Amino acid sequence: MYIPKYFKVTNVDDIWDFVQKNSFGTVVTTEKGKPIATHLPLQLIREEDTYYITGHMAYGNSQWRTFGSCEDVLVIFQGPHAYISSSWYEEENVPTWNYQAVHVYGTARILDIEELKLDLTMLLQKYEKHRKNPVLWDTLSPQLLEQQLKGIVGFKIKAEEIQAAYKLSQNRNETDYANIIYKLQNEGNSNSKQIAEQMEKSIKK
Repeated sequence: MYIPKYFKVTNVDDIWDFVQKNSFGTVVTTEKGKPIATHLPLQLIREEDTYYITGHMAYGNSQWRTFGSCEDVLVIFQGPHAYISSSWYEEENVPTWNYQAVHVYGTARILDIEELKLDLTMLLQKYEKHRKNPVLWDTLSPQLLEQQLKGIVGFKIKAEEIQAAYKLSQNRNETDYANIIYKLQNEGNSNSKQIAEQMEKSIKK
C-alpha cells in the first residue's frame, strides 16, 4: 500500500485496536496469477508476541484451497472514509478523500475441527454476548452445529507484515484542519461524521 509519510501509522496498539473495531475484512490470495478475494468477519488473536487473523469461509469457496500455495495472504481492513472538498481550504487546491485502512500480510493454514469450534465460540461471544437473548455456541443444538460445520473451512493467518494508513488531512494547516472537521460534521452522513471524530482524536494525542 502506498503511504505518504504524513499518513503512516506505526503504533501497533492503535493499529490492532482499529482492526478489532473494523473486523469485517477482505482476504486476498492469488490463483494461477489471478487475484481472488472474499469478504468475511474476522478475529484478531494474540498468542504471546505474535498476532493472528482467524476466520472461516464456505467449503464451496475454492479460495481456501489457495492458502497452501500462496506465499503471502493479504487481509484488508477498512474504516470510515469521506470526500474532502477543496472549497473547505483557505487556498485553491484540488479535492481529495480521507480514509483509514490497514493491510496485513501473512501465511495461512487450515484450522482443525477443534480449533474451528473454539474460533466460532469466540466469534459468537464477541457479537452476541451483549444482546438480550444471545445465541451462543452452547445454546445451539448439536445437530445444527454438526451440520453447519460440514459446510465451512476455518483458517488462521500469521501476521508477518502490517501496513496502516490514516489519511486524515494531517498535511493541512490548522485553519483548514479545523474547517474540514466542521464541514464533515455537517455533511449529514455517518462516514463523514466518523472521519471528523477521528480527526478530533488525532488533535488530542
